[in-house]
Order: sequence, then structure tokens, then C-alpha cells
Amino acid sequence: MKEGKLTVFVKDLSTGYLHVKTTIILSLSVLLLLFVLGMFIIDHTTKFLSSEVYFIPQLKTFSPPTPNYTSHAQCQCNFSVSPQLRPISSLPNIRDYIAPKELWHSMSDKELIWRASMVPQVTEYPYNRTPKVAFMFLAKGKLPLAPLWERFFMGHEGFFSVYLHEAPDFKNEPPESSVFYNRRIPSKAVEWGKATMVEAERRLLANALLDFSNERFVLLSESCIPLFNFTTIYDYLINSNYSFISSFDDPRGTGRGRYNSRMWPTVTLSDWRKGSQWFEVHRNLALKIVSDVTYYPIFKDLCQPPCYNDEHYLATLVSKVGPGMNSNRSITWVDWSVGGPHPATYGRQHVTETFLNQLRHGFDCSYNGGISNICHLFARKFHPSTLEPLLKLAPALFGFNTDNIITTK
Repeated sequence: MKEGKLTVFVKDLSTGYLHVKTTIILSLSVLLLLFVLGMFIIDHTTKFLSSEVYFIPQLKTFSPPTPNYTSHAQCQCNFSVSPQLRPISSLPNIRDYIAPKELWHSMSDKELIWRASMVPQVTEYPYNRTPKVAFMFLAKGKLPLAPLWERFFMGHEGFFSVYLHEAPDFKNEPPESSVFYNRRIPSKAVEWGKATMVEAERRLLANALLDFSNERFVLLSESCIPLFNFTTIYDYLINSNYSFISSFDDPRGTGRGRYNSRMWPTVTLSDWRKGSQWFEVHRNLALKIVSDVTYYPIFKDLCQPPCYNDEHYLATLVSKVGPGMNSNRSITWVDWSVGGPHPATYGRQHVTETFLNQLRHGFDCSYNGGISNICHLFARKFHPSTLEPLLKLAPALFGFNTDNIITTK
């Protein structure tokens, strides 16, 4: 019995030893396999990191690649330069917005009117603004009285702007020393008595409105002359509380008789007014004129000769959109006493000191609520032959050489 138990014990011991031996062999095999695998991974990782496929540049020696510029014919890309890289002088500044650098542009009338009608919502100007008077000349071509105007403007740069609306086929350019040099605006043909006359006036106003320093706007022709020196006219206009558009109710056939009933109800007979073509307006009223899309289309379609847009449109418009802004008189003297469709024209024989003084001080009118004997600042129609006698009278009568030069405020 004891011998049998011993035999069983020896067998169990042999079996246990075999299990231990097997476990040790398997463990060593696994360790060897892991070692080999680790060496394999380390070897390939080292080769990979040292190859050109994976190159990590050192920050101290890194520099961006030099761009390879090609011609426009080869490159179809659009490049934009960061503002930080541009010269300061090339960046937009406030002067690019307050006045155009050049009067000539490619805008259509519709685009121009849209652009000119923009109004800043902040009323305080962000720059030192000196209000200017815009002198807008509506002419067929050459200005025969230009030398007189040159004397008038001399020494007052910065207080006025000049704009010329001339026939598109007129190509004569004044010398560079002239105040009229490069002052032409893109113009279109104008026919007397047609809507194109008012379109030209609105075109002049719109171009002048692009300069935010222009405060007053006066329409003139090539036959107009100034009746006072620049200082007097500038102060008169800048200090006025009202615009100067002739507007009155004319019950005659040449007034109410031109009213077209198809204008009703936008324009009624009681709204209908007549006035002079030659006007002067404040900036606020000028904006209302160029922004008008209600009344002008009606006048353009329904006011045809013998109804004349230039005699009725502005006179009626101001009574509708700005009755409290207007003095209801013109500051340009014109002689209609001869009758007919055109006023009298004055030649050199008419130019005397007495005659001009009569135009300067021979009338009484309202100015800012008071009475003044300065009612007309300009006069027309003066023939080209009047230039010589006008220049002779100018120093003594107008004081072109002796009036105080305005200094920047």
C-alpha cells in the first residue's frame, strides 16, 4: 500500500516539473520575440527619421522660400498686398473722400446723381473745413469774358471751385495758369428750351456736390459778369440764410397757361411756379434738387415747348420741397424789357460806370430779414466786346486789385 502511494507521488512530481519547464521555455521565447521586434522597429524608425522624406527644419536657420514672380501673361492669379506692406502715401485718406482729385470721370448721369446724393449722417466734419462757393458755368464753348473772371478769382484760392459744362465737341483747353484749366465735367449736348438744359444744370450740381467743402452753388453763363469783388460776393452768399431761386405765380398764358393737367395730382395748378433759370442754392437745397425722382420725370415728359423746363422746374420744385429755404428772387440781373424769348444783350457802348453802379445799388430787396441795396451779384447778357471796357473799370469799380484777400479761417 505504501509502495503504491509513493509511485503516485513520483508521477505527480514529474508532471509538475514538466509544466514548469514548459512555462519557462515559452516565457523565454516570448521575450526573445519582443526583443527582435523592438530592434526591428528601432532600426526602421531611425532610418525613416534620417531620410529626406521627413525633414524637420531648425527654427534658427529657417527662411521662407523666395517667390518666383512670372509675367501677367503666365500668371492668372490675383495678388493683394496687405495694407501693412503698402507705403503710407498710397493708402486712402480723408482727402480721397471729401473731394475728387479729377473732375473727369466715367460715371453715367444715373451713377453720378446717386453718388452725389449721399449725405453723411455725422454732421460734424472730421477735418478743418473752409466753406467754398461753387461757380458753375453752363456754356456752349469758349468763355469770352474769362480774363475778367480771372481777375475776380485772383488771390482767393481755397474759397471757390469752378465747373464748366461745355458742348461735348468743344476741345479748346485754357492754359494751365487759368482757373478754368481742367475744370470741365463730362458734358452732353444741350438744346435751348428742352429738358437737356435742366439735365445739364443737375449734372453741374451733382459734380459740384462731390466736393464736400462746396457750401453754395451758383449757375452762370458765358455772358455773365460779376458786379462786386470776390470778398463781397463770398460773404453775401456764405452768410445768407436762404437760397436764391426766382419763384413766383404767374397767372398769364406764359405762366399758368403752360401747366399740363396731366401733371396732376403730383403737381397741381396751385403748385405751378415760374422763375429765372439762373439760380444760387445752399448745399442742403442742392441735395434735394439732385435727389429728386418724383417731380423731374414728370416735367421731363410733360413740360414741352412752349413749356420750358428751365423756367418752371426749379421754381416749382423749391415751392414743394423747400419753401422755407428760398428767398424767391434771383441774384443775377437780366433785362427782359425788350420782350421775346431772349433777354437783351449789352455791348461795349453800354458799359459805363453809371450803368454798372445802377445794377449794383439801384434796387432794394430783403436779405436775412432786413433790407439791402445789394440785390444782384451778377448780370447778363454781356457781349464779348464788353471785355475791354470791363477790365478798365474793374480796378476802380469792382476793386479787384484792392479788395482784402480772404485768409484761411
